[in-house]
Amino acid sequence: MRVLMFGWEFPPHISGGLGTASYGLTRGLSTIPGLDILFVVPKAFGDEDQSRFKLLGAGDVSLDTRHMRFSKVLRDISYIEVNSNLIPYHSPEEYEKLVNKAENSKSKLIHTTPGGKLVFSGGYGKNLYEEIANYALVAGQIADENEHDLIHAHDWLTYPAGMAAKAVSGKPLVIHVHATDFDRSGGKVNPGVFEIEKKGMAAADRIIAVSNLTRNTIIEKYGIDESKVFTVYNAVEPIPDQEKIALRRGIDDKVVTFLGRITMQKGPEYFVQAAEKVLRKMDNVRFVMAGSGELLERMIHWSASLGIVDRFHFTGFLKGDDVFRMFSISDVYVMPSVSEPFGISPLEAMQSNVPTIISHQSGVAEILKYAIKTDFWDVDAMADAIYGLLNYPSLSETFIKYGKEEVDNMKWENSAKKLFAVYQDAVK
Repeated sequence: MRVLMFGWEFPPHISGGLGTASYGLTRGLSTIPGLDILFVVPKAFGDEDQSRFKLLGAGDVSLDTRHMRFSKVLRDISYIEVNSNLIPYHSPEEYEKLVNKAENSKSKLIHTTPGGKLVFSGGYGKNLYEEIANYALVAGQIADENEHDLIHAHDWLTYPAGMAAKAVSGKPLVIHVHATDFDRSGGKVNPGVFEIEKKGMAAADRIIAVSNLTRNTIIEKYGIDESKVFTVYNAVEPIPDQEKIALRRGIDDKVVTFLGRITMQKGPEYFVQAAEKVLRKMDNVRFVMAGSGELLERMIHWSASLGIVDRFHFTGFLKGDDVFRMFSISDVYVMPSVSEPFGISPLEAMQSNVPTIISHQSGVAEILKYAIKTDFWDVDAMADAIYGLLNYPSLSETFIKYGKEEVDNMKWENSAKKLFAVYQDAVK
């Protein structure tokens, strides 16, 4: 079976869980005999791992004027120019550029280099909708020029590309919902994003949700027939050499870590509130907020106003080995997400021997037994859990031992087998 797969980012150039999950799942699929994958991203940087599958950058595809007829597929795809910095994933550098950029210049929908190639930033800039539409245009040509049996599109950014490829080749379309705009916005959805998500779901032959929580959102909020929506849980990559990435703490204090985008969806304010409550009971503990996002400055000011800023540390965005270095000096990991479709970071923490607290409102809570679960809004319960793990060694050791055993069995190869079964059903 030949799969034409569309993603938006790919390690090491990632700014969130989307790229991590796309890579892990694709690596897992590459272990299935007879399955060939062509993974397409808007921009390939050249340092991506292509040892098990081929990676193609849409920006490296020369548009043939004969293929411009594929632009007709864009008539059914909303192209909306939005003067907004509300974007799903971003790095600290891109975020700073966005918030500091005052001009609002218009760009052409189709802008090519002298070689007839479209220009892609490979990120989440001001012209995000333009790049989504351009990506769809190139996707049509890629689908026409590359043999494939099935199309797989990761997240809403690539749904138009998947739809364009399906319009050209007529092959089944599988879309992968890593998150919905209901998760990112707290229910106040962006109309443009919602429309793209809904059209992608309607056009798909099969839909993959990363949790039952997400599956229910797809069915209830988007009106999708439940018979074509399947849950395939994420997994976790094998941990790097722990001795190689371990850090010396340099302090005797305990360390409690929040790691993720500092946005409303991730619940950073509840982490700050729980921290303040813990610090009333003990002073030999420090709290780390690792990540970037639009609420970062607010969290810094709030911790200062609560008088706990001397116990708080803000690292900025972490990825790759830096994530595991952070876990190597952590005593507790907390993910207080308000709405988390899945959540890979708790798996990485537990794999690193860090006892973990997660919200009931996360998809990963459906499959984890050895993580403490609280409601995101219940900061008293969250603070009690943090305090207990820091002060009762037997409790912490139990969650460390059995949590690691549990997560070590969550392999991308197993997730890939479940996804492959959906593929086989779609191509019948």
